[in-house]
Order: sequence, then C-alpha cells, then structure tokens
Amino acid sequence: MSYDTRMRFRVFILLTSLVLATTLSAFERQTNAEYRARREKLAAKAGKAIVVLFASTEDEGQNATRGFRQNDDFFYLTGWSEPGAALLIVPKFEGREYSEAFFLPARNVSQERWTGPKAIAASEGIAGITGFDRVLSLDAMRDELVRVVPSPTAQILTDVSDDGSTSATIPLAWLRRANAFPNYSSFKDVKSLIGELRVTKDAGEIALLRKAAEATVESHRSALRTLRPGQSENEIAALIEYEYRRRGCEAPAFSSIVGSGLNSTVLHYASNSGTIQNGDLVVMDVGGEYSMYAADVTRTLPANGRFTPRQREIYDIVLGAQQAAVNAFRSGVSTIGRSSENSLYRVAMDYINTHGKDSRGEPLGKYFIHGLSHFVGLGVHDAGDGTKPLGPGAVFTIEPGIYITEEKIGVRIEDTYVVRSDGTLECISCGALKDAAAIEKAMAKK
Repeated sequence: MSYDTRMRFRVFILLTSLVLATTLSAFERQTNAEYRARREKLAAKAGKAIVVLFASTEDEGQNATRGFRQNDDFFYLTGWSEPGAALLIVPKFEGREYSEAFFLPARNVSQERWTGPKAIAASEGIAGITGFDRVLSLDAMRDELVRVVPSPTAQILTDVSDDGSTSATIPLAWLRRANAFPNYSSFKDVKSLIGELRVTKDAGEIALLRKAAEATVESHRSALRTLRPGQSENEIAALIEYEYRRRGCEAPAFSSIVGSGLNSTVLHYASNSGTIQNGDLVVMDVGGEYSMYAADVTRTLPANGRFTPRQREIYDIVLGAQQAAVNAFRSGVSTIGRSSENSLYRVAMDYINTHGKDSRGEPLGKYFIHGLSHFVGLGVHDAGDGTKPLGPGAVFTIEPGIYITEEKIGVRIEDTYVVRSDGTLECISCGALKDAAAIEKAMAKK
C-alpha cells in the first residue's frame, strides 16, 4: 500500500469514527446497565429457550424511503439504533450460565456512501458503546449458534409472525440453510414475552416519555395561539410538527390528525386537506417521538375561539367522561380493555350515556366509537394486554370522544397518564389547556 493510499485510508477511518460518534449519540440513550437488566428479565421468562433477535435493515419496509427506524423490541433490549445487528441470549438453566452476544454487520464502504458509516465489531470501544462484553461480526453468528444451542430439540424464541414478514424471516432462513440449528429445533414467537416487560416502564423510559409529551404540549399551545378560520388543516399540522421537532423530537410518533368541521367526526382522518371554517370544531390528535418514545395528545378547539352552546355541551361531556375515568382508577385493579372487569372504558361509556342526548333524544354512547385507552411507549399503541390490571410503571392514554356526523361535531380529548410508584395517576400531557372556559379565554387574547 502506497503512502498516499495509507493516508487516504487513515483519513477515511477518522471521518468514519467522527460520523459514527455523532450517529450513536443521536438518541438520548439510557444506560447500558438498564438495557442489560431488561435482557436478563427476558432470559428469566424464556426458561431454557434461546433468544435470537434481529434488528431491522435499511431497506426493510419504509426504511428505504423514509429513513431508518429501529425495531421497537430490539431497541428496548439493546438501545441500538443502527440497522442489521443481531442479539443472542442464552438463559441460565441447569448449570448453564447466562450469556449473551451482540452481532454487527461487517463494514461495507460502498453502502456507507449511501447511508453513512456504521459501527462494526472491531470499532474502537465497541463494548462500552453497545453494553455487551462480547461483540462479534455477524458472519460469526452461525458458528456461535452451533456452539450454544444445547440439544436437537432446542426451542428458539424469535420474532415469528403468521405472515412471515418480520425482520427475522431472511436471516433465520439463511441460518437454517447454514445448518446453524439442530434439525428438530422449534421456533416460537418472543413478542408476547417482551410485550409483558414493556408494559412496566422504568424511570429512564418515563423521563423520555415525559420529554415527548412536553414537546407535544408546547405544539398544542402554539396551535391554540395560531388557529383561526381560513387556515388549512395542513398548515396547523405543519406548525405542530415544527414545534415538537424543534424541541428535540426526531419524528412524528404517528401521522398527525387535524380535522375540522365534518372531518372532526372521522376518527382516523389523515389527509389534513380541508380549510377550517368559522364555527368549526378542530380535532388535533398529534404526538412527537423523542428518542424513539412516543407522545399522544388530542385537543379540540373552536376555530373562531368560541364554542357554540351545543359544541360546549358535547365538549364538557367528553371532558367529564375523561375525568370520571381518572377518578375511578385504582392501581392493581383497573384495566383498559373494553369488556374486561373493572374497565375504565365502561366508566367513560356510562358517563357519556347518562349525560346529554342526540337530536332524537337518544343517549350519546353510540357516538363513542373507539376504545378509551392504549399503552404508550416505544410504540404510540404500545405492547401490552389491556385485560390485565394496571400497576406502577404503566403508561397509557385516556381519550373519550363523541362524533356526531349529522351535527358536524367531533370532540376528542386525550392525555397520557403514568401510574406512579404509590399507585396514583400522573398526567404528563395536561399542560395543554382543556377546560372550555380557559380555552376561550386564551384564544380571545390572540
């Protein structure tokens, strides 16, 4: 290798290291110890089964056109935000000690010209960066599996879906072809076990969720100050996304919903193509994503700053239903499933059905067309079983709504709540105004 070639190579490595450092620090990552603790909890649930997980790839699904986003379960266990990695967990069982290994793809200089430098197993300080004592090249995964899979009837826990379209599909097929597993190994879906862990957020996760919520609350405040008839729904959506992005959110947690007039009655309205008219109600269901953690906050505002008497009546019923559910919450007892025992949904539905009528004098419950709650975390509709009681560390929404198409009145009020260690509820998004009188007063000052 000539002197010039060596110098160019050294410069490339230096630049790669600098870009890599910037890339890996893009998220506000939790400590390595916290991710390891999650892996050890998963191993305890796995019994004697081996856990094999794969990160998403850059060309998987929408990643190729909308930018790479890590698989939620993989990020939850590793905090790793780069594509193509793999994780192996071997639980402690019958004299076998717990072990784990992390695998990174080898360097591909041609690919990196398209998507930027990536870490490799030989990167300086890689153990400290990843939190794994053993970081190997992905090429070594086959031999490592042969070494650790214990028996011909071993059970492998991995990401297996019914349609075979997960990030594990292709690498598992290759590993099978490479004879990495004994012939009678069985493969079982691991998602439910990880989902059970993800329901209970640790302090670091709650801190990130709080930041996502606070940024989203500020975007709602900005919309309240700005909203007026004649604007397009898309203009308000763009303003909201700008506000939470400039406060540290890297992306929307989901497609923003800004629906006015008749559009306010469409639950998952997403085109945001209408023009806001005088007298409209405007439903704004939005959320930023901060370090992969989602916010989900909905407010309903009068376009001209004043609710009509009928709009105010429906609005106050929705707000009352939300408060009724909050008041009814009991840690270790309450659930969020529609039909489950001690369901908060039932509380909200009963409130709506016993307050107010439609134009035919009938109860309003039939206009509450969706569930009351969902878990929030790495996914805006996060993993979790809604039939099980909510306990400390659970993070979920309470979001009643009434949608009366014939009156062009749609109202939804949604906040995100955390169950504290003492069993009480904390609202992390209630900084966005939701009292009708307070909203009118604030909008009158524009």
